[in-house]
Amino acid sequence: MFSPCVIIYLIFVETTFLSTVTYHIYLLAHIYELVNQVLTAHFGVAVGFYQGDNLKLMDDLAALRPTIFCSVPRLFNRIYAGITNIVKSSGGLRERLFNAAYNAKKQALQNGKNASPMWDRLVFNKIRDKLGGRVRYFVSGASPLSPDVLEFMKICFGGEVLEGYGMTETSCVISVIDLGDNQVGHVGSPNPACGELFKHFFPFVHFAEVKLEDVPESDKPYPRGEICVRGPIVFQGYYKDETQTREVIDGEGWLHTGDIGLWLPGGRLKIIDRKKNIFKLAQGEYIAPEKIENVYAKCRFVAQCFIYGDSFNSSLVAVVAVDQDVLRDWVASQGIKFDNLEQLCNDPRTKAVVLSDMDAIGREAQLRGFEYAKAVMLVGEPFTLENGLLTPTFKIKRAQAKEYFQSAITEMYQGLVASETPAKSAL
Repeated sequence: MFSPCVIIYLIFVETTFLSTVTYHIYLLAHIYELVNQVLTAHFGVAVGFYQGDNLKLMDDLAALRPTIFCSVPRLFNRIYAGITNIVKSSGGLRERLFNAAYNAKKQALQNGKNASPMWDRLVFNKIRDKLGGRVRYFVSGASPLSPDVLEFMKICFGGEVLEGYGMTETSCVISVIDLGDNQVGHVGSPNPACGELFKHFFPFVHFAEVKLEDVPESDKPYPRGEICVRGPIVFQGYYKDETQTREVIDGEGWLHTGDIGLWLPGGRLKIIDRKKNIFKLAQGEYIAPEKIENVYAKCRFVAQCFIYGDSFNSSLVAVVAVDQDVLRDWVASQGIKFDNLEQLCNDPRTKAVVLSDMDAIGREAQLRGFEYAKAVMLVGEPFTLENGLLTPTFKIKRAQAKEYFQSAITEMYQGLVASETPAKSAL
């Protein structure tokens, strides 16, 4: 998730030195949001609530024009995909101009410099208007944000993009990227007490400890471990549930988060996946599915993605909830006739182009061979709270998704076996 110290700092800066600050709220099930609401109310910040439909968030942002926007990777991925699709479809001079502006700002950021304001006037101010035109700070949490998407948001929207990590059981915060840190792919250094500014407002809070505990089955290809936290930020226990409390807090007071992480240079923490999500393929390779899903989320056809694999199979398969607008645009360009969305999703040509695009995105992200989805099932119905496929914090319920799509998963694996059989017979 994110650190309340970030919001305290941003609100302090905004209300002291800048113009009116507006905060946009829609993650109502998160402690992420609860802390935001308390802090924004304390500082007298204008708060805008969404209209209750996640599909209309972009309309809400354009109307509310927030200066601080906290969200989850799922939405940032949608923004990334939407803009890149528009750029690619524009072609010609517009696409070349965008690429020139993007590369110029990227190089300037990497060198610690400010890019020419000409690029903002020519290209990025129009993009920034999509989110109301005033966002100065983005904060991402709840699951890992792709480094490419984080960099994209920083370049296109011109604000600080911070990624943090935490949970309800740790009073929301464990670590967060420092302002000005241009390295990506991590969630910052352990910072539970949130530094001097946080201690100024909350002097009773003391620093906590963070460590990684060995998890042998996930210790490949480099040392990883389960993230454990100890200190005053850790909760006392689950209400009237001593058994579950003892399962997550050990005798030395360490809270076992269930998340697998690793240390990067500079004491930065990188999140791999949930411990319970990591599984082994038949050939012994360990898979962190959320990492792969975040890669494929950048595919223009993919609105949502569920990666599945198990120890009985050597390949991964994917269930993809398609971006219907993008898919229909592609179908129109190909002159393909169809009666309904279900027929289109089952068309072999559609599956082939989606899988091909996913492969291209995978190569860009340097996925290892066994991390590629070898078969795909397309569905028109999105993963939602209502159909039981998402948690209130927009994470995929993997056990429920496996059951929900079991017939599709079985069909994909049968198809892979059938396609491999002739080759084996020829040998």
